[in-house]
Amino acid sequence: MKLTILGSGSPEAYERRASSGYLIEVGADRILFDCGGGVFDNLLRSGRLPSDITHIVFSHLHSDHMMDYARLVHAAWDEGGAAIKVFGPAPIAQITKGYFGRDGVLAHDLIARTELPHSQEVWVQRGGTLPRPWPAPIVQEITPGDTIEGTGWRIRSCAVPHAQPVLDCMGFALDAGGKRFVYSGDAGLCEDLESLAEDADLLLHWCYRLEDSDASNAMAAVTPTPTEIGKLAQRVGAKALVITHFRKYMDEPTRFEKAQQNASLEFGARATIAEDLMTFEI
Repeated sequence: MKLTILGSGSPEAYERRASSGYLIEVGADRILFDCGGGVFDNLLRSGRLPSDITHIVFSHLHSDHMMDYARLVHAAWDEGGAAIKVFGPAPIAQITKGYFGRDGVLAHDLIARTELPHSQEVWVQRGGTLPRPWPAPIVQEITPGDTIEGTGWRIRSCAVPHAQPVLDCMGFALDAGGKRFVYSGDAGLCEDLESLAEDADLLLHWCYRLEDSDASNAMAAVTPTPTEIGKLAQRVGAKALVITHFRKYMDEPTRFEKAQQNASLEFGARATIAEDLMTFEI
């Protein structure tokens, strides 16, 4: 397995970090976990095409985890790519229909691209055939505890505390070839995620707050610090720890260094703070 960080940031507009997006390559499949703002451009910068993506798996439906979803699906379709398989909590089916349905927000664009004669001419010149179908990602809504099966890989899910009861929020473990990749999503500490992360070859965990940040009890309960994340990684026996979802203030050099030190000290090995376009072999 290979992990490419396509977005290591938060909802904040920030030139250093796109919002959440993590690409796993396993066998012939290219699985994108979340697709926040800026992920599409980083996918291109990584040397890949939108039509290379075979699966999208959403941890939850905050905008910073799905803002580039429609852009990616549309671009993959325009390249003539196969329908992307999409997995995520409800209402991802309704959202998809709201983009690409006959009454969707992109209907005017799709009518023009598929019905105007000169647009049809361009499509045929590019190797397409008529009539041209609309984008039709294959959407399956999932709930915590569901499993996704692929060729030589399996994804297990669990609920993680974050934005309930408004949003279902999940963490994931992907097992393939004797290796395990675990993505926390946006997660407070919880037993279910710890069980999922047992013996992870790489644990990718969000971090939205540092030790010196003020936080209410409610906020602290769902935003573990680098120290707490390092302890978690040590408890579950993770072989590698990557921390992501960094905010602007956390990249101030002294804070950045301290966060890495705190996580590494508790983990018992060097923790990595993700940067856009970093890659990891798992």
